[in-house]
Amino acid sequence: MRFRTIGFLLVAALAIWFIAANTGSVTIRLWVPTVTLPLWCVLTVTLLVGVLLGLFIARRRAARD
Repeated sequence: MRFRTIGFLLVAALAIWFIAANTGSVTIRLWVPTVTLPLWCVLTVTLLVGVLLGLFIARRRAARD
């Protein structure tokens, strides 16, 4: 196994553990509305947006080189 794969699996496992450990509800104020959601839902969406942005930036960087 490559070091990069092991690192990815470790970070993914830590992220899943962190999301599963935070189950309380939070109130999030967007520009106008206020929304109450479970914290695990907010963390999951944040993780997915971060992964998508990372993939997008990596793809643009690879296309530039």
